[in-house]
Amino acid sequence: MVVSNRFLQRLVCCYCRLYSQPSHLYHFRNFSLWSMKKDPDLESALSRNRRWIVNNQIKNIILRCPNQVAPLKHLQKKFKSLDLQGNALNWLKKYPCFFEVYLENDEYHCRLTKQMMHLVEEEESVKDMREPIFVQKLAKLLMMSMNQRLSVTKLNELKHNFGFPDDYIIRILPKHPEMFRLVNNGWRKSSMEIELLAWNPDLAVSAVEASARKQGVEPCFSCSLPSTWIKSRQRFEEFNAIPYVSPYLNPRGLEEGTKETEKRIVSIVHELLSLTLWKKLSIVKLSHFKKEFALPDKLNVLLLKHPGIFYVSNKYQIYTVLLREAYDGSELIDKDPLVIVKNKFGELMQEGLHEYNQRRRLVNLEKKKKGMNLMKSERRKVGSAENSDQDDNGDNFGGLFDPEERKRFYKVLFDEKDP
Repeated sequence: MVVSNRFLQRLVCCYCRLYSQPSHLYHFRNFSLWSMKKDPDLESALSRNRRWIVNNQIKNIILRCPNQVAPLKHLQKKFKSLDLQGNALNWLKKYPCFFEVYLENDEYHCRLTKQMMHLVEEEESVKDMREPIFVQKLAKLLMMSMNQRLSVTKLNELKHNFGFPDDYIIRILPKHPEMFRLVNNGWRKSSMEIELLAWNPDLAVSAVEASARKQGVEPCFSCSLPSTWIKSRQRFEEFNAIPYVSPYLNPRGLEEGTKETEKRIVSIVHELLSLTLWKKLSIVKLSHFKKEFALPDKLNVLLLKHPGIFYVSNKYQIYTVLLREAYDGSELIDKDPLVIVKNKFGELMQEGLHEYNQRRRLVNLEKKKKGMNLMKSERRKVGSAENSDQDDNGDNFGGLFDPEERKRFYKVLFDEKDP
């Protein structure tokens, strides 16, 4: 009885611990639940080629090297930071249209091919042409923030999403001292911020408002849901009936938890996605700007309430929000010039990989042919050896075991001899 009481006490303790302090697995299951009905086309649009990302990073490493040539040893060391394993030489040889590997002074080096360098030059020319757009984007981001300031560290996490070049601070800020200022009150690199100095009312126009002006209607969101989603469409219409709240409006006058506040948050996320190249953002990275853009703690819950505007996916175990209206099936409708250049990078990479696979295929076929020829020659040798053995056996015993020969042998042996 004593043993059973102790067992019950332990069981109760375990039960209390289980439900008072949920495990990481329990949290993960809850976290994985916030997703919506999968759209195959949009899931395809969210597909990302990890090989492209890695090769783009290798490209940037090579461009930063002296004379834009990287020793293979240097790239091999960088492979760990790129989360790659194996031999760097084997990886580079898979993309002959991307990378040119050569031997010099008994050491391998790598540089970009001529085709690749042409694309790099094209990308740089596009960035130069799009510099006024970068200025506008940066100003818009700062105008949407609470204090017209944004952390450089946080912005760097999303700079490629918005299409900003790596050197955007050096390239943009010094040319526009009347608009931007670099502030560092904490005297630490992590505390560096970009501040907006001049508010431009011409830029305080969202993508929704700009589209409404062209059509001559009141600004409102568009619904990109199938007609069969009746209940979701009804909820969307009810939400859309609330007057549009600009993302550039100061939210301090809005009460927390009201429909107007919700409308502003949806407008903020919509505008942020509209400013990105691929009209999508990681929700985790977006959540880093909760304080700056006055976003709610449970941003994911709010996004799921508006499936007509946003599509939330957990592809690659990364929660991503995508702007539905920006896509026709799996294709981006309005492609930024930078997106077009980056797509060319992907095409060139696939071309090189196809060429590599074809060469490997031919080499393997040659190996198979050589192997088959070797096997045939071995079989011939074995066959000839067997035949020679049979011939030898025939010379020794064939005459003895041949019936006709045996008759003649006995006839000679037993016939009478002539006198």
